[in-house]
This record gives sequence, structure tokens and C-alpha cells, in this order.
Amino acid sequence: MVSAFLDMDKRQTIAAAAVKASSELFPERGLSQAWKPIREKCYEAVSNYLATSERYGNDQALHRDARTATAAFEKSVAELVSAAQSIDAFYNGNRAHLEQATATMSTIPVLGHQARAAADAARRALDDADQHFSEYPSVVTSAEHLDSALMALAQAERNERADAIRVEAEHVRAAAAALQEALAQAPSTQRHAQMTVSAVSTRLAAVRTRVDRLDPAYSALLREFNAASSADLVNNSGRSREHIGQADADLQEAVEALAAGNPEHALALMAEARVHLAEAEACVDAVTGRLATLRAVRADPTEKERQVRFRLKDAQMFAVNHGLVAEWGSVLDAQLARIERASASLTGTHPDYWSYVVQLDSVSAFIAEIVEKMRMRAGRH
Repeated sequence: MVSAFLDMDKRQTIAAAAVKASSELFPERGLSQAWKPIREKCYEAVSNYLATSERYGNDQALHRDARTATAAFEKSVAELVSAAQSIDAFYNGNRAHLEQATATMSTIPVLGHQARAAADAARRALDDADQHFSEYPSVVTSAEHLDSALMALAQAERNERADAIRVEAEHVRAAAAALQEALAQAPSTQRHAQMTVSAVSTRLAAVRTRVDRLDPAYSALLREFNAASSADLVNNSGRSREHIGQADADLQEAVEALAAGNPEHALALMAEARVHLAEAEACVDAVTGRLATLRAVRADPTEKERQVRFRLKDAQMFAVNHGLVAEWGSVLDAQLARIERASASLTGTHPDYWSYVVQLDSVSAFIAEIVEKMRMRAGRH
């Protein structure tokens, strides 16, 4: 009976430790709940074993009622063996996971030590770095994140939560690596910022030259075409110059930031300046592009129409060749009326060419959508 107890107790100790590791590291597996009835069975077997040992543990009690004592011992042994078998069945059914959880749990103290070693190395690198580098926003932010991660790791260790320790140790290692990377990039940041400021300055001059062409182009739109053709562009000149002014202000502030030893701020300003320059260019392109488009349509209004009619004919042939006329034929046929209405709108001394272009572009886009749907339908057959 003692041998059966010791065997069961050894198995229970191993299994219980593995379940504890699983519940802390992988609670989603739910093994703690599955372990409960087996644990209760073990407790009951141990309780009966202790009671039997106490009752028949001396020679006098054993000789007084040997038959009853023997039956009690046999019953206790059977309960202990059954409990051990239940443990084995549970453990073997989850062996891979339980062994993984146990192995992972054994590394938890090492994880915290390794994370702190990485943090110490990053801190030493910060202490040894140039004073200017330690004031860079990226370095300051990385150092603050490392401090926060270390505090979270300490809290997890005080709470003795293995899953939290594992997560926070990884956060510390990641924060330490980020600080090391920020320090490694710092020496080249000044040079990169200087090159970026120079490039943006050159681009600013080029965009200014382009903006100077906007007003003449807009005036040509008003002279040569229906006023409705450029009504949506009336504010482009002012908007483009506003963006130019904002980009110039960003550039001047970036130059000052460089002089003050803050290249990261200069780079951030240059990113904003580039957005403004792109917006200014878009304002110019909208006007000059509109003028070019309208002049091309005025020179040959039927060219645009022919292009759309060709797309429509091509789509209709696709419908015929793939047996989709019943589903899409009438929809495509209706686009011919839209094309003809757009063409009929070109009347008067100053036709609204832009409305004509917009209408035909809308028809062309709609046809493209129908063709894509037909291709998907044909692909499923």
C-alpha cells in the first residue's frame, strides 16, 4: 500500500506541476479544469490511504481483525492504482503540450535575467553615446519605453505570473533593441537631414516655377472655353500658393532645427513640406491638365466618342462570346444612349467640352465595371 501511495504521489506531483504551467502560460487550453476531477480522485485515494494506515497501522489492530484489515489495505491499494492510472491517461493524452508547458516554465527565470541584461547593455550604450544623440526624440522615446517595460516586468515578477513575465520580458528585449537601433541610426541622421533639406529646397524652387504657370493656364481656360469647364478650379491658384508658403515655412524651421542640433525635427518638418509641395503640384496639374484635355477634345471631339464606342463594342462582343447577353446585354445597350446624349450636348458657340468629357468618362468607367463583373462570372463557368 505504501508503494502504491508513493508511486501515485510521484505521478500526481509531476502532472500537477505541468498543469500549473499550462494554466499560467496557456490558459486557453483549459487543462486546469480538466485536471480537477482527477485531482479530486487522488485526494480521495490519499484520504482513504491515511485513514486505513491510521486504523490498521499497528500490529495489535492488524491481528485483532486481519481479514478486515487486509480488505481495507486491498481497497486502498486499488484506489491508489486507479488514481495513478487516471493520472497517466490524462498526462499521456496531453503529453506534448504538458511537456512543452513544463519546459517553457523552467525558462521563465532565465527570460527575466536575459531581458535585464539586454536592457543594461542598451543603457550602457546610451551613457556612452554623444550627448546630442541622447537628446534626439527617437532616442528619448526609446529610453522611456525601455523604462516602462522594465517596470512592467518587475510588476509581473512580483505577482509571480509566468505568462505575464514571459510577455513583459519580450517587451523589455524589444524596447532595448529599439533603443540600440535609435542610437545606431543617430550618427547618420544629421547627414540625412541635411541632404533632405537640400532636396526639398530644390523641389520648392521647381514647384514655384510650375505654380507661376498656373494663372496663365487658368486665364486660357476662361478665354477659350465655357466658364463651367473650369468652375471647380477657381481656387487652385490661391491654394497652390498657400501650400507653397507652408512648405517654405517648414523649410525655414527645418534649417533652424538643423542649426540647433535637432535633425529629427528637421526631417519631420521636411515630410510635412513634401506633402504641401505635392498638394501645390496637384493644383497646378489640375489646371494645366484640364486645359490640355479640353484643347484636345476641341480639336477632334469625335476621338473621345470613338474611344468609348470601341470599349462598348468590345464589351458587347465579350457578352456574346461568353453567353452573357441575357444578363448584361440590355445594360450595355443602354450605354449607347448615354454616349449619344453626351455627343448631342456639344452645341453653341462655346460648347461645354468638360461636361462632355465627364459624361463619356463616366460611361467608360461603367463599362469597365460591367466587363469586370462579366469576367468574374465567365471565370466561374
